[in-house]
Amino acid sequence: MNFNITVLPGDGIGPEVIEQGVKVLGSIENKYGHKFNYDYKLMGAVAIESTGNPLPDETIESCLASDAVMLGAIGDPKYDNDPTAKVRPEQGLLKLRKSLGLFANIRPVTLYPELEELSPLKKERLEGVDFVVYRELTGGLYFGDKGRNEAGDVAFDNCEYSVEEIIRVSKLAFETAMVREKKLTLVDKANVLETSRLWRETVQELSKNYPKVNVEYMFVDNAAMQIIVNPAQFDVVVTENLFGDIITDEASVLSGSLGLLPSASVGNKVAMFEPIHGSYPQAAGKDIANPIATIMSVAMMLDHLKLYDEAKDIRDAVSASFDAKIMSSDLTKDNPSGTIAIGDFVAAQITEQVVA
Repeated sequence: MNFNITVLPGDGIGPEVIEQGVKVLGSIENKYGHKFNYDYKLMGAVAIESTGNPLPDETIESCLASDAVMLGAIGDPKYDNDPTAKVRPEQGLLKLRKSLGLFANIRPVTLYPELEELSPLKKERLEGVDFVVYRELTGGLYFGDKGRNEAGDVAFDNCEYSVEEIIRVSKLAFETAMVREKKLTLVDKANVLETSRLWRETVQELSKNYPKVNVEYMFVDNAAMQIIVNPAQFDVVVTENLFGDIITDEASVLSGSLGLLPSASVGNKVAMFEPIHGSYPQAAGKDIANPIATIMSVAMMLDHLKLYDEAKDIRDAVSASFDAKIMSSDLTKDNPSGTIAIGDFVAAQITEQVVA
């Protein structure tokens, strides 16, 4: 089968981890006879430097014409440390989500037994942890009206949601709950925020269509605590944009490293797959970045393309890399492997080659 993939390497370690994801896809091509056609485009700080625009129009056009999008990472200290900057890499990411209609971000939180000792939580609190977060991605504070008063000493960010926006991401969460443990948790702040009350009302009404799903409602401050105190209680979590951004980064700590967790952003037009970590510019070019989150994002992309056996091959190969102690420095201090070596090992495992 042939697939057209738009590749956005981005900034910092983005190009390095993307290279390993493409390498692994090469092994999938060789084993199964598929063909992945790549169209590399600019996005982020690198796009600003080249074009003045964090998301050029031709990048959007390529994404819309593709079967899927692979994103490395975006961000640069040059813009992070300049509060007066008018153009920022993150503006490109927000615009891309809106342009592609990527209304749901899906982040699985899976722990690897081989890496259990890396988690800051005690072993007994990690038993049975396996949940997925559905974060609404194109509404809320990030996309609401924002600005300052004339004097510049008062700022505002408006949070706005519609029933339609809530339903479309919640439906995906309910459908996933139906094929998992039939348990869904809505994370909100309905005791304070009107938008959260709309979320709760909408999910309560929608739940009538899924009578087999046990729905719980949890305030975001309590949810942040429960993710640490008792993370195994969660199965499918759905929440709004800002809350989802925060609790998914918090949940990533359970596994022991940001470098392990993938994500998918889906909508009605196309889907995008990326690691949840940032651009980590301090590590760029040093062959020390962990490519596993990107490689696992590739597995999620193959699931999206209905290539389930191929996705399983990638996950099995990643587990084999942990068994063989082929791990980056964020996972082990004992003879860590480089970014390229990890990609080589995983790719070789897929094609059933023996790695010396």
